[in-house]
Amino acid sequence: MDGVAIDARTRVGAVSLTVRDRDRARDFYGHAIGLRAVDGGGDAVRLADGDGDGALVELNGRADAPQRPPGTTGLLHLAILVPTRRDLALALRRVIEAGWPLAGASDHLVSESLYLSDPDGNGIEIYRDRPREEWRRRDGVLQMATLPLDLESLAGELGNDPKPQGMPAGTRIGHVHLQVADLAEAEAFYAGALGLEVTVRDYPGALFLSAGGYHHHIGLNTWAGEGAAAPPPGSIGLRSFEVVVPAREELERVVERVEAAGVDAERREDGVLVRDPSRNAVLLRAAA
Repeated sequence: MDGVAIDARTRVGAVSLTVRDRDRARDFYGHAIGLRAVDGGGDAVRLADGDGDGALVELNGRADAPQRPPGTTGLLHLAILVPTRRDLALALRRVIEAGWPLAGASDHLVSESLYLSDPDGNGIEIYRDRPREEWRRRDGVLQMATLPLDLESLAGELGNDPKPQGMPAGTRIGHVHLQVADLAEAEAFYAGALGLEVTVRDYPGALFLSAGGYHHHIGLNTWAGEGAAAPPPGSIGLRSFEVVVPAREELERVVERVEAAGVDAERREDGVLVRDPSRNAVLLRAAA
């Protein structure tokens, strides 16, 4: 199945999380992140940007959910992509004014990023991309790094702007970064079966993949330890994330490749659910 690329218009869609206190999590994502709840029906809370056209994050409350044990596979972070550097500066001010601590702030050469965690410990990245023509390559290989972000320069984008009201229209999930047990097995699934392209493989203990030449839609790492176990079912953390292809025909092609690779595919009303070798759940669906 090698060499069969997924459609270049493929993107990451909504990320579904298990949290202990759904209302507490909704308030956090509203006040500190700037997402707003939209009526999605059922027991889950769905959170969207200013347009509210599609959910970015789904919160599923379970009061007895066990904590995800250290050293297990699962979500490192979901990454919220904002349209401009000014929007990233507004996001920084929103987090600070909500009294929520940052876990880090980095310049990745292709992007600038803020890091924090939600009340349940789920990792969040908020970032903006540099224009593609500014991305550096060496011998044809995309260059990414983790350098300190100049927060003073970022804050200087604001001037006398009014206080932020929420995430702007056009905000979306740019990527997800997952902890896995084995990079080779994960690559066989995400590249070999799904058809994503490896963009960076020289980052210690990590691998980055994308569709359409993006720096990455999926990040993978073994920083929890080689051979890490999956967390107990129903644990706090990742329930699933969406990989959205542009048309039904492409969805069927991807599912055919996945099944040919020996991966179980569960057909549901909202898409096709598959699991990577580390049991991270991926919901494949076609764009509306």
